Amino acid sequence: MTYTITLIPGDGIGPEVCEATKRVIEAADVPVKWEVHEAGAAVAEKRGMTLPPEVLESIRRNKVALKGPIGTPIGKGFKSVNVTLRQELDLYANVRPVRSLPGVEPRFEGTDFHIVRENTEDLYAGLELMMMPGVAQGVKLITDRCSTRVCEYAFEYAQQQNRKRVTVVHKANIMKLTDGLFLECFRRVSAKYPAIEAAEIIVDACAMQMVKNANKLDVIVTQNLYGDILSDLGAGLVGGLGIVPGANIGKKEAVFEAVHGSAPDIAGRGIANPTALIQSGVMMLHHLGETDAADAITRAVTHVYQQGSVRTADLGGTATTTQFTDAVCKALEATKIAPLAK
Repeated sequence: MTYTITLIPGDGIGPEVCEATKRVIEAADVPVKWEVHEAGAAVAEKRGMTLPPEVLESIRRNKVALKGPIGTPIGKGFKSVNVTLRQELDLYANVRPVRSLPGVEPRFEGTDFHIVRENTEDLYAGLELMMMPGVAQGVKLITDRCSTRVCEYAFEYAQQQNRKRVTVVHKANIMKLTDGLFLECFRRVSAKYPAIEAAEIIVDACAMQMVKNANKLDVIVTQNLYGDILSDLGAGLVGGLGIVPGANIGKKEAVFEAVHGSAPDIAGRGIANPTALIQSGVMMLHHLGETDAADAITRAVTHVYQQGSVRTADLGGTATTTQFTDAVCKALEATKIAPLAK
């Protein structure tokens, strides 16, 4: 069958890494019709809106989207397109696998853990107001409904990935009502999964544990803000944001994206690392049930990194985006003939 997938190229380097990912998925012989829609700063200049309604309509119709990075102004300007997408489509679970790649200089060899982040509320709900001049307030919104469902997702995900432990990250010793509610929901859900160990850790202790032995955490489930910060820390453990994938999962729709920014300083120069979005594409293919193709791309990417001769500048190499993509596609073609040699 041919899949119709919404493609949002995004800003900055987004179109470049999206094109690379499209090429790799095509090389894996997955038939895809891409329905391209613009969102972000560029479309805002033309139409006065960052997320046109037809983008949401397309994702609702197709159920699956691949999205390039979209920049968000700091302290002013438009609301984050990423946050709006997650809220409008109720993409309540943000999933970020954190794994070492061979040949990349990680902080620790063999890092392999997962972060499941609640994606729709917490301080990211955007409930802010100026109480008076010089006094701003933000509301930390935590609900039983959203906390329960993301914890349930984390335990189901752990089962699917053959993981042994789910660790909840919180600050309930200080925020006794909000984080206390999240922790209460986790404990209630964990009782339904006796075969999976349930662990609890305070967020600052979690940050320390991540740089000592992150694998001990196994699958992390946490609130929106903590998850956002810890995800970037996790990326730093394995080589940076250029290689770590991400997915936003809802009951009906799913949007797959790289976790890095739009990098406007290198946009158009052809040197962006497309690995993160390629690996997000792998997550998308697993979601669609295209397991063989997903595994083939994973082997091809792993092979390129094992060989070590084709690296983009962020990892100390000189390869262009196109050259790296060519190497992955060539490795994919080789897998159709014989297994790749290490």
